[in-house]
Amino acid sequence: MAIIQGWLPASRENYELILAVWTWFPVACSLQWAVSWYGMGKTSVKSPLNMPGRVAWFAMECPGFLTLLYIMNTLPAQHGITDLPWQNKVLSGLFVLHYCYRAVIFPFIQPSMSPIHALVAASALFFQLCNATCIGCWLAAYGPTTQAEWDAQGFTVLRFALGIGLFYVGLTGNYFCDEELREIRRKEMRRQAKLAGQGKKGVEKHYSVPQNGLFKYMLYPHYFMEWVEWLGFWIAAGVSCAPARCFLLNEFFAMLPRAVSGKKWYKEKFGEDKIKGKYAAIPGVL
Repeated sequence: MAIIQGWLPASRENYELILAVWTWFPVACSLQWAVSWYGMGKTSVKSPLNMPGRVAWFAMECPGFLTLLYIMNTLPAQHGITDLPWQNKVLSGLFVLHYCYRAVIFPFIQPSMSPIHALVAASALFFQLCNATCIGCWLAAYGPTTQAEWDAQGFTVLRFALGIGLFYVGLTGNYFCDEELREIRRKEMRRQAKLAGQGKKGVEKHYSVPQNGLFKYMLYPHYFMEWVEWLGFWIAAGVSCAPARCFLLNEFFAMLPRAVSGKKWYKEKFGEDKIKGKYAAIPGVL
């Protein structure tokens, strides 16, 4: 049963329209280069439109994988598809695996989360719905739905395995980068608790320059590892998979301006010497 007739799940015509619009998302992302504000994290501002960080994150990220699961369970039947190839199932599983961590687990294992502006939450929700619709529809009906169709687009087990391997490298690296940032906050919380026990007043927020792991070389290695993750997904799906390509490019163009702006913030707060030799998010480049 369709939630929104012709749109959720999307008809082929509407899928192609959404995908065509989705390919222009990097143009909207380029507007970030013109502003220094980003409504969460280090550059968040006080606003009556701010939402509690954990609640906003959960609400804006979960609709993505839920939409994909819904499409995978409804669209094939509408097109007379009784069973999808194993490749489609594996790729959808990888997508859901990523967001089980990113959307469900991540916000609740963070020691603290800054408020998120309602406009940021709305834009993230838009991203999730468009992305999940494009990838879900491709996997469920509008991409290869038989082994013969996979073979016709140049499928090889080696390529698929390479892509999945890169995906897991990115997913694992992303987790450990997040864990390093969490540990910084945990240490500060322990320090503040100790000060409170001594009758001294602590501070509400604490920032420092991470130094362990990939943070030795980059300020935002978690961004870089997420790009590696979705590059692997695209390789596994095949270079002809336009939704996977769009996902990678859209993430890159959405996150790179934040990394560059964040490096500027680190430099202003801690000084040039503290971040000397560190790239923003692309080793050896930027």
